[in-house]
Amino acid sequence: MIKQFCRCFLYVAFLCCTTISHAAVPQSPNLLLFMADDMTYTDLGCYGHPDVKTPHIDRLARQGLRFTHCYNAAPTCSPLRQSLFTGMYPVRNGAHPNHSRVYEGVKSLPHYLRPLGYRVAIVGKRHEAPASAFPFEMLGGSHGDGGRTPAGADLPLERTREFMDRDTQHPWCLVVTSNQPHTPWNRGDSSQYDPDKLFVPPYLVDTPVLREALSKYYAEITYMDGQVGTILEHLRDSGQERNTVVLWLSEQGSQLPFGKWTCYDTGIHAAAIVRWPEQVNPGTESGALLSYVDVVPTFVEIAGGQLNVVDGKSFAPLLRGESSVHNDVVFSVNTTRGIYHGSEAFGIRSATDGRWLYIRNLHSENEFQNMVTHRDTVYASWRTVDSDFARQRLNSYVRRAPEELYNLADDPWCLSNHASAPTHRDHLTRLSAQMDVWMKQQGDSGDATERGAESRQPRQKPWSKNGEYARQAEK
Repeated sequence: MIKQFCRCFLYVAFLCCTTISHAAVPQSPNLLLFMADDMTYTDLGCYGHPDVKTPHIDRLARQGLRFTHCYNAAPTCSPLRQSLFTGMYPVRNGAHPNHSRVYEGVKSLPHYLRPLGYRVAIVGKRHEAPASAFPFEMLGGSHGDGGRTPAGADLPLERTREFMDRDTQHPWCLVVTSNQPHTPWNRGDSSQYDPDKLFVPPYLVDTPVLREALSKYYAEITYMDGQVGTILEHLRDSGQERNTVVLWLSEQGSQLPFGKWTCYDTGIHAAAIVRWPEQVNPGTESGALLSYVDVVPTFVEIAGGQLNVVDGKSFAPLLRGESSVHNDVVFSVNTTRGIYHGSEAFGIRSATDGRWLYIRNLHSENEFQNMVTHRDTVYASWRTVDSDFARQRLNSYVRRAPEELYNLADDPWCLSNHASAPTHRDHLTRLSAQMDVWMKQQGDSGDATERGAESRQPRQKPWSKNGEYARQAEK
């Protein structure tokens, strides 16, 4: 174990010390990344949802490119964001459990863009550590909302105006991280969503409690969509809209069962929309397979550099219409170690080629436990339903087979596990082999990696108090 850890650490250190190459690109565009919080990718008008009102995001999709096969590297906030900002998968960068930290020396988006002349800032939620590894200029905001802050205080978008206009001689990169629609669902106007008239996705058990939750959850999505409208208005007013690349991401799935904390498609599949005037054709769609680890190298290439030392690879050629394919397979990881009310150990790894999703449950002998099983009223309400479907969904959430295989083209809700079907054995064998290679390359030893997950969680969490993260980052 010690030798393996040392090899992994030295490899990470090598990656982090490697510099990017520069290319002379005049008038580098600004980069604007907006991320929602705990939102299932299907819950948008432009992704086909019949009820959810997202007029600003829908308009952005009409103005740009909508990706249908984008995946995050982890279905929990902290490892997801740290993989996004570093371009490295969670085990390799050191931040695979929730509330975690990357290895010392790992670099992130500000480290790569500042040498290219960019100002790099963030406003809103923070969930990364240590602060030195993520030296964004902090414009304000808070980690979480909980209804304790007045409207807008957790995401002070008015401060982004000054940032955009401060120095017109240099391009900027701005990351906007909303707290919505993360629970508690207390923002927005839920009266516009009549619970009795809502569409219930077929992977969920239809109960009055679920419908009430959907009403509040959808209201927060619409509230977040208003935040998107505000930041795009600020961009338009600044006169820099034509020279700004906008990327909108939905993050991981919602806290409803089979979303967040799971590697089912509703947990790891993400909505992704890019608007790049005069580069991306408006109203277009791409089925290319993306991962969140691809964002950093993409931004670096757009900024005029090149980054080849991370796990991700640039999808800028897709945006410019120079290619229509990207990854062959992408991966995700999840652990219940260190999460609230989590199982003693229940490591999950997944691999998908966009059509088939393979899941490996490292501790299938254990029950899967988390916040949903502990105190979620929606999940609890399913126990009141006398039907085979309700009983199956209750049981399948906590009891998992060692391997799972889903045909996403025919079964996007992951209702039928084909892992034991002889007719699909070739897909399972292929994805399982690719996962073996990837885990070895990542330094992921499976059970031992899970048992040591809590060692990757800092004792002091820099995002725990409003403003504390910014003060640490300035030191």
